Amino acid sequence: MKTVINAGLLSILLGMGMAAQAADFKVGVVDTERVLRESAPAMKAEKKIEKEFSGRDQEIKKLMKQAKETQALLEKESGTLSDADHRNKERELTAMNVNLQRMQREFREDLNLRKNEELAVVLELANKAIQSIAEAEKYDLILQEAVYRNPKIDITDKVIKHLAVEKTDAK
Repeated sequence: MKTVINAGLLSILLGMGMAAQAADFKVGVVDTERVLRESAPAMKAEKKIEKEFSGRDQEIKKLMKQAKETQALLEKESGTLSDADHRNKERELTAMNVNLQRMQREFREDLNLRKNEELAVVLELANKAIQSIAEAEKYDLILQEAVYRNPKIDITDKVIKHLAVEKTDAK
């Protein structure tokens, strides 16, 4: 009987101790997607990629315009062209379209690769910012991505501000 009472008393004391610890437990949540969209390093990376790929994008648009013009010319002059000239124009148009599709595919692949590289850098900076905030404000746990987050524990704005300050300090 004495062990049953001691076990009950022990569980009550443990329960009280855990409740006291839970009251001191500080949790935060970060919306990583928002950080990757709105933070200063993310926007800088986006502009860098835009600048890096603008030449290729213009080249593809130029080729698309050229293919459309060739298609229109072929349709317009289909009755006046000889069969040989018509076939040559069709082959030219087919070659242009094949080249255009290849260029677009390579462009998308290269663009996605560069975006992933830049986002990895931004994510690393964000993780360092989160670590810094956690240590400075004595968080016990910070989660990235949650199905639901109470606005009281969402520290995304702090992380975005920290990254903005960190960027200006780095200059």
